Amino acid sequence: MRHSIFLLLTAATLAGVARQAAAQTTQPFGFEFKAVAKVVHGTDTLRNAWAGGLNSPQFSNIDLNGDQQPDLYLFDRATTRSMTFLSVTSGTGRAWQYAPEYETLFPSGLQGWVLLRDYDCDGRPDLFTYGNGGDIRVYRNVAGTNGQPNFQLTTNQLTYFDPSPTGGNVNITTGGYNLPAIQDVNGDGRLDILTYDFASTSPSINYYRNSTTTGCGGLAMVEATSYWGGITACLSGCTGFAFEPDLCRAIPRPNHTGGYNLEVVDLDGDGDLDVLTARDNCAELISLRNDGTSQLARMTAAGINLNFPASTSPVRVPNFPSAYLVDVTFDGRPDMVVAPNLYDNTDTVDTRASVHLYRNTSASGAPAYAFQQNNFLQEGMLDVSEAAAPTFGDLTGDGLVDMLIGGTSRNTPNQRYRATLSLYRNVGTAGKPVFELVTSDYLGLSSRHLVAIKPVLVDLNRDGKLDLAYTSTQRTSNSAGTITDAVAPLAVMLNTANAGQAATFGAATLLSTISATVNDGPCFTDVDGDGIVDLLLGTNLNSSDIPGFSLRYYRNSGMGSLSQAFTLVNSDYGQIRVSDGSRPGNLHPVVADFDGDSFPDLLTADGSGEIRLYSNFRAQTGAFLPRTDLFFNPLVGQFQNARLGAVSRARFAPAVADVNQDGSPELYLGTEAGGVLSFSIRSRVLTSAPAAAALPLQLYPNPATTAVTIEAARPVRFTLLDVTGRVLRRQMQVLRTHTLSLSGLAPGVYLIRCETETGEQAVKRLVVQ
Repeated sequence: MRHSIFLLLTAATLAGVARQAAAQTTQPFGFEFKAVAKVVHGTDTLRNAWAGGLNSPQFSNIDLNGDQQPDLYLFDRATTRSMTFLSVTSGTGRAWQYAPEYETLFPSGLQGWVLLRDYDCDGRPDLFTYGNGGDIRVYRNVAGTNGQPNFQLTTNQLTYFDPSPTGGNVNITTGGYNLPAIQDVNGDGRLDILTYDFASTSPSINYYRNSTTTGCGGLAMVEATSYWGGITACLSGCTGFAFEPDLCRAIPRPNHTGGYNLEVVDLDGDGDLDVLTARDNCAELISLRNDGTSQLARMTAAGINLNFPASTSPVRVPNFPSAYLVDVTFDGRPDMVVAPNLYDNTDTVDTRASVHLYRNTSASGAPAYAFQQNNFLQEGMLDVSEAAAPTFGDLTGDGLVDMLIGGTSRNTPNQRYRATLSLYRNVGTAGKPVFELVTSDYLGLSSRHLVAIKPVLVDLNRDGKLDLAYTSTQRTSNSAGTITDAVAPLAVMLNTANAGQAATFGAATLLSTISATVNDGPCFTDVDGDGIVDLLLGTNLNSSDIPGFSLRYYRNSGMGSLSQAFTLVNSDYGQIRVSDGSRPGNLHPVVADFDGDSFPDLLTADGSGEIRLYSNFRAQTGAFLPRTDLFFNPLVGQFQNARLGAVSRARFAPAVADVNQDGSPELYLGTEAGGVLSFSIRSRVLTSAPAAAALPLQLYPNPATTAVTIEAARPVRFTLLDVTGRVLRRQMQVLRTHTLSLSGLAPGVYLIRCETETGEQAVKRLVVQ
């Protein structure tokens, strides 16, 4: 008997895989970036609402589409994500438009820092980046299709020549945290390199001169000096420097031991390069005037400016400001963009408004910077600072799908770093959704000292109304300022409002049988097909008897107290692993019928940045078989893997909803950077009959308002599902004709799946008005 069951399960698994393979062969299926809904803040419609947010962006200009207009490339240091924006016409001027299809043109696996600079003088900026623990990796930009960038690796380790007897070629090392300046320092037309000495507690600036003798195009470096400009950064504070011949004073303990950012530009128009610099744990961008020449730089105490720029609001970025000279105002002159250059956000910087734009108002000669805004590009994005976690449902009782986003930011009166829920009400129509921000502190959760909140809207007590469940961590601090994080168990707030009314949530109930820890990702879905929602929990919890970093399946008995209803069935459900075979950190699942075959699919995201789809997961056993080439890129006409960055600490939160009620769910992905990405489903084909022979089935009336009749050629049982694959109602009695009341159903598209006692199936779409 066990042998027969094994064969049946194996056959079902293979059948599911075969269906997936056939779908990919005959009708490619996957996701494509699309802004399905508009997002409104006050009177402003966000232009790039679904771009995914920014934390530590680094900026470079590059022509992405070959139209001779400088576009924008961003590398977010904290998330290791490449982002691309096109310069497009808008009204009588130009604007920045998020264009993720170009991100795939850039090398994968970038880390630390990325600067685009043209070293071979062909008019196409090449790519310099961190590599090998602090070396400089270089990619040359060769001519690509239609003028698009095409990066080819030149060297993994840029070197300089040391002429000493024991020298030779030595790698140029910037260290793990410093950002170098890559510019023509001495005015000979060739790119040189300036970087702080990463190994010194009081670092000077190393100058590597490009000694290529065959004209432009080489990277033959020599160390011209290890004391460029005669300047040393002292550890006495954020603004401490010593100038030749003085040295830094010794101090008992260093106050600042992090990295240093460096940019050089001719600020006073005298033909040599001055310095813009900042250090970790500091807010100031400091300018140092070069009183020497382009050949022999010399900085002095008289040329230091601690309030740069002097003629406007000086730079004050919360931590580690870095300046980038790029044209972002479409006038052909390089402006100055300043952003925090943090690897992570352990210092809890509010990154919703952290990118400062200083417009260059000078028509020629020395630049003149005027402060313009503190949220460049961010003002057009949906951004809750960090770790966005969206969920969707009708919270206002008007039949439209609203949006709720968990996130963490400084938004309390005392500027504490707290998790909140942002409510966006759908003020559009069923076919054209528009999300308008109502509040960034829904239910007043900022007072509960929570961080890392991940909400889910789901009907847990089966009363036809959406309840609110969430995982979170409670953060407290004592009188000495010591911060303590205590993991709160998964909590549920039941909806006590009447049907058709705006949601009203009661006190939180803890699901005490569920073990959770920080950044766990909950997904409530009917795993066993009994019509009751169970729990799939992506967890980081690790213990001696239960493996951590796994997907756990908790079955809901549907009996007794909700707090005791969930029982752990499988602590490594699906044996989910990342591409290198390791267990996934910050795993977050979501379930929906993505491919339209009426069977639920499992999609997971985790800190590796990998997105995996497990088609018809109920039919799979053991280690589930994933598909990863899920995202269609119209630029190359192919489905590709996700390009979201790859840091193990990153938190992604997928959610699914049919916000425009077209019968096809969309995928929304909350990012570590605090934003949300929006994807529509491409080439989704609703299967009318999964079985070999179609079962004749009729629904009438359709569209329907109060009730619908289900009539089949043979006696059937039926299941009502929403377009995400969630079971809403089930009738196990076998009849040729059923009458289904539509009471309590919001307007939209649903699926009715019928099955005979011999296994024949049919699926029909039902439109409820």
